Amino acid sequence: MKHRSKKRKATQRRKPESFPIININAAGIDIGSGEHYVAVPEDRDEQPVRKFGCFTTDLQAMADWLEQCRIDTVVMESTGVYWIPAFQILEAHGLQVTLVNARQISNVPGRKTDVSDCQWLQQLHTYGLLRGSFRPADFICVVRSYWRHRDNLVRYAGAHIQHMQKALTEMNIQLHNVISNITGATGMRIIRAIISGERDTKKLAQMKDSRVKSSADTIAKSLQGDYRPEHLFALKQALELYDFYQTQIAACDKELEDYMGRLEPKVDIQADPLPKTKKSSRGSRKNEPKFDLRTHLYRISGVDFTQIDGIDVTTAQTILSETGLDPSPFPSSKHFASWLGLCPNNRITGGRIKSSRTRKVSNRAADAFRLAAQGLTNSKSALGGYYRRMRARLGAPDAITATAHKLSRIFYHMWTTGEPFHDPGVNYYEQQYQERIIRNMKKRAKSMGFEIQLIPIPENLVT
Repeated sequence: MKHRSKKRKATQRRKPESFPIININAAGIDIGSGEHYVAVPEDRDEQPVRKFGCFTTDLQAMADWLEQCRIDTVVMESTGVYWIPAFQILEAHGLQVTLVNARQISNVPGRKTDVSDCQWLQQLHTYGLLRGSFRPADFICVVRSYWRHRDNLVRYAGAHIQHMQKALTEMNIQLHNVISNITGATGMRIIRAIISGERDTKKLAQMKDSRVKSSADTIAKSLQGDYRPEHLFALKQALELYDFYQTQIAACDKELEDYMGRLEPKVDIQADPLPKTKKSSRGSRKNEPKFDLRTHLYRISGVDFTQIDGIDVTTAQTILSETGLDPSPFPSSKHFASWLGLCPNNRITGGRIKSSRTRKVSNRAADAFRLAAQGLTNSKSALGGYYRRMRARLGAPDAITATAHKLSRIFYHMWTTGEPFHDPGVNYYEQQYQERIIRNMKKRAKSMGFEIQLIPIPENLVT
């Protein structure tokens, strides 16, 4: 019996459609600490890949070569801060510069040399497959540089506070156990007197501020110690360094105030004055700038973000110096929360969510929102009630992230609309939660053929 041979129809293989060219005049740069590799389209130069040094003359020559090659847009990959001089010089030459995160292209196998890296960047950018990192306007970058430098100075000063406390502990002077802050008025008067040679504990105790709760006898008892010369020398140098950094912080505040005073205002302070704060009056915090930063932020942004519970003037300054004044790079509050790394990062495999933990990002604005959320622990506001309810259900770490997410959405709404913030009350979110529970119970009962009716409880039975 003959078997008919089955003739298979020759299937024509469809050629893969090529990617559309988005940026025809694109270049790629692999930034290094000592040299930069630049790639342009092959038809623009006999040598489409060139190496340039890191000196300013080399960067100027790189920009001139890119202009000769008719390049309009440049993408660069870098770590650290090596990209900043090249970015600024290329922007000054009128080129559109995009900085990409190295993580987005580091997982591609091969292409591990500098030459192939810049060529791969140029190819991806030609097809528009790379998304640039967010960078605010140039005048905001200046404010950000001042504010980040000031933050470093505050941290340096904080390290010398620890050195002073260590020297006092080694002399068994337990001053930190009887006053809340050794760098306050009482602590600094006593420490300066000790360095000046005063050893009478009763005289030292009389230097306490009237607001200190500890008695003079208790403070005098805590100052009885072993005043060894080597520890006194360490205490003296720590105090001098602390005073030096306080001077540097004041100088940085002066520069920041002068620069922010020259920025273009969005509102006229005379016609539309700064609204009065609804928060409880308190003295300025230790590390807050000594000038009126709240007025400056309101003048250049048109919104008083300190009206939001948990956000003070330093938090608002940190957020605005990282995000800028223009919200257009973030189309919605979801995009903003995603950039901050405060929203759930759902990882779905096979139709199931394997993980929803937030992404690990290094973002100063996100850290500021988290600190603001942590400060709502005892707040008698709607956000304070929301944080406490989330803490009881999720625990403190996840509650801080959830509250920071809500703060970011409120911030974005004020940022885009300019509307003021109104606190709906401490029970607002709790009432929303109860209404949602009742609504779900009614829906579930209806699906089972039942109906739930709410019966008011007499007041004498309410505990």
